[in-house]
Amino acid sequence: MNLDLGKYTAEVLLAYAGSLVLLVGIVWISVAQYRRAARDLSRAEKDAK
Repeated sequence: MNLDLGKYTAEVLLAYAGSLVLLVGIVWISVAQYRRAARDLSRAEKDAK
């Protein structure tokens, strides 16, 4: 695979890197929110019994 980006190589690679960082951040936040919600739900179910 040969990427010939010409004089815009740095800009294109920075854009890809930035997009990847944002996607990883969104996934990380989503997983953290899911875990927090699951933990809170589990605690609420235990308190209800």
